[in-house]
Amino acid sequence: MNTLQAMGWQAFKERLQQDADQVLQFQYGDGKWVEASYHITEIKQAPIVSVDCGGVMNSWTEIIIQLWEPGMKQAERAMKVSKALAIIDVVEKSLPLNPKGTVKIEFGNSRFDTRQMYPGQFISEGENLIIDLVPDFTQCKAISRGGNCGTTADGEECCAPGAAVKPKVQLANLAVAPSCVPGSGCC
Repeated sequence: MNTLQAMGWQAFKERLQQDADQVLQFQYGDGKWVEASYHITEIKQAPIVSVDCGGVMNSWTEIIIQLWEPGMKQAERAMKVSKALAIIDVVEKSLPLNPKGTVKIEFGNSRFDTRQMYPGQFISEGENLIIDLVPDFTQCKAISRGGNCGTTADGEECCAPGAAVKPKVQLANLAVAPSCVPGSGCC
């Protein structure tokens, strides 16, 4: 089970404000970096409403920061955190973002399929603020409520306590006479 605590939008912004003069870098894998010439192309707010396998409705909001690497390198050095904060200010003038929304960073390039990742560790190193990106993951909400996921020892299926009881079906042998045997002429 993944123990990553998702970061809320307000906490994310406050963390950036602590190092506004540093250069903002993103690492998406061991030794894999978003090119310094990246752009923040958009910030999306996505309200999510779902029904899980136990029949329970869930809702939350995601704030997704999209990064893009231009085809040709445009800068030797990534943007400063203060520039990213200025972009956030422009966005929030038009779109008030949920302060409790879960932050995700969306990124991909020709060597890395586009995906949404969580901001993991923030590392202040010299003049750089490095955000180490952590892959998104799937989860079963029924388990977090104390249910189970999959088949239980008694053969019941997913997921939540009190899930609808499925009737057991009794199978019977429907053959009425010996079936086709060699020499009987039935084949």
